[in-house]
Amino acid sequence: MTEAERGDNATLFPQPVGDRLRAAREQQGMSLAEIGARTRVPLRHLEAIEASNYGALPSPTYAVGFVRAYARAVGEDEVALARDVRVEALKAPRTTPQYQPYEIADPARVPSRGLVVVAAGLALAVAVLAVLWFASGLFRGGDDAPEAAPSVAVAVPAAQPTQAARRADQVSLVATDEVWLRVYDAADKTLYLGTMKPGDRYDVPADANDPKINVGRPDKLQVTLNGSALPPLGSGARPIKDVPVGAAALTARMGGEGAPAPVASPASPPAVVGARTSTAVPPAFATSAAGAAGAETGAGTSAPAN
Repeated sequence: MTEAERGDNATLFPQPVGDRLRAAREQQGMSLAEIGARTRVPLRHLEAIEASNYGALPSPTYAVGFVRAYARAVGEDEVALARDVRVEALKAPRTTPQYQPYEIADPARVPSRGLVVVAAGLALAVAVLAVLWFASGLFRGGDDAPEAAPSVAVAVPAAQPTQAARRADQVSLVATDEVWLRVYDAADKTLYLGTMKPGDRYDVPADANDPKINVGRPDKLQVTLNGSALPPLGSGARPIKDVPVGAAALTARMGGEGAPAPVASPASPPAVVGARTSTAVPPAFATSAAGAAGAETGAGTSAPAN
């Protein structure tokens, strides 16, 4: 067959693009691996092009691009080959990939029994280590916890009486007018004897033994207990004698007659009476006063407090 006849046959019956590219490659003594290295086209795609299996390629567009690269590598007309492969790729049937459902029961697709045992052992070991670490942390926390301070029984002292409670009751005798007065104790020792002037006050000693008084005008003598006024010891119609003026006696007397009324503080402190301000003795007390005065002449008593 002459070259003219061969050209006519090529025109009437054109060769597939794959055959032409394979012929050009073999003519140059190149392998598909070398073409793949030059074009960076996967070897399976080059094999599909030479076999005219365009359905194995991703799409006709990819087929055109791969053919252009193949043609440049072997020195063929890439434009003509790209045009021809586009026609062939559109005519070639495309196979739809078949997907197999994943079957769990398939032994080839599930982990082996040994792998499952190893994984379970590792999980168990991790769980045991976690429990031990947590438990040791609790024990360490218990050891490091501060010890509770021992309870110490502290004896609470009994409540001490206040200064006011410890202080003895104070009985005071205050003259509201000129009045004769004698104060003495159970041994008939004279504590005070004399005539008090208005405003004079005599404080009965707190340690006096059962003090008593003789007074000519009891209505002119105001008796106070701890600063509170007590009812008068008499009406003043007659003198009174041997009347107890101790705190206990006055408290008992007050219990029968009602609570005392507080005494208003005077504008100026009262005068302090002396041991004896007058020697004049009322006739009713002449005998007892004479004996007491004779036994204690010149002795006197301590001045009353303000």
